[in-house]
Amino acid sequence: MENYKILMDLAIIIVSAKFFGLMARKLKAPQVVGQIVAGLLIGPALLGIVQLSDFLSQMAEIGVILLMFSAGLETNLKDLFKTGPKAFLIACAGVFVPLIGGTLLYMAFYGAAPAGTDKFYTALFIGVIMTATSVSITVQALKDLGKLKGEVGTTILSAAIIDDVIGIIVLTFVIGLKNPSQSGGKVIISTILFFLMAFGVGIILFHIFKKIDEKYPHTRRIPILGLALCFIFAYVAEEFFGIADITGAYVAGIILCSIEDSDYIAEKMDINSYMLFGPVFFASIGLKTNLDGMTWEFFAFALCFVIVAMVCKIIGCGLVAKLCRFKGNDALKIGVGMMTRGEVALIVSQKGLAVGLLSSTYFAAVILLIICSSILTPIILKLLYSKDDKEVSAEA
Repeated sequence: MENYKILMDLAIIIVSAKFFGLMARKLKAPQVVGQIVAGLLIGPALLGIVQLSDFLSQMAEIGVILLMFSAGLETNLKDLFKTGPKAFLIACAGVFVPLIGGTLLYMAFYGAAPAGTDKFYTALFIGVIMTATSVSITVQALKDLGKLKGEVGTTILSAAIIDDVIGIIVLTFVIGLKNPSQSGGKVIISTILFFLMAFGVGIILFHIFKKIDEKYPHTRRIPILGLALCFIFAYVAEEFFGIADITGAYVAGIILCSIEDSDYIAEKMDINSYMLFGPVFFASIGLKTNLDGMTWEFFAFALCFVIVAMVCKIIGCGLVAKLCRFKGNDALKIGVGMMTRGEVALIVSQKGLAVGLLSSTYFAAVILLIICSSILTPIILKLLYSKDDKEVSAEA
């Protein structure tokens, strides 16, 4: 009967995520904030009603893949090409500034680390963790606000995808510093090959889907085939090229975003995401939090880790966005939108644990960062967009 406990866990997650999501909406906060709080409440951090199993983790992974696929479907290619160069510069700053900030933070707490020592590699890896951007929370918040398709939303999405790629390259290089058998050159080549493959195959697939859509418009076979394409690209990106699966899912959405029924596909994806996979993903962030064994000294480091990680993203991405001629408030939105951490930070941390670059002690700080950035980002974005709406009303 133990195998059937997962059914009760799913019921608890869905009901609690929906309840707290509605409560968050009543408090004028995005629903994703409530869903994360629900995971915190029912998870090991507080009541311990639900434990994060492998099955729930896999469902959460499907949830974030579907979310990024939908984001790709709702992307305007003209806006994407328009914001591409700006997004690249913003992403570079979003990697470089947190990398330096995290390294200096570790040294400030635990002393200077001479190059080539284990302490230096750990300090550098703390910075690597901070480079990760998880735009899933931002995507959902922008969707709730109806701002995903604007220039700012598209820039955030584009910069986050590029940030992810650069972050993987940086991660590989840092691992290579300690383990010479790892080749950073191979990662660069794999990344280039993936996007070349996606471009070449994507053009062919776009025309195939366009023909199918013209012959069978607005039929369920279109979203079914689209979902299959999403999973295939997510698998191929991760398995054969070492790129995050969410990047593959986003690229799959980009391929289909210009066909006639792209909105219809996105509508069907949203049903799956809203009913089951979305709540499981957002609640899983809270479920992963366990505050056992937290000392005051480590709590101080974790608190500074969270502050530095978020501020470095805002400063790095926001300043470059301002240099790219975004208005002050829009530049701040981009900086805030880039500060969320989620599954990417967890993947980076787990790789650090596996190769001995990171102690399990620091994992709690990463979880705290994910929780704080996931909750604060939608709230701050809502405030920033509300300010715009008030200015427009005043002018009218």
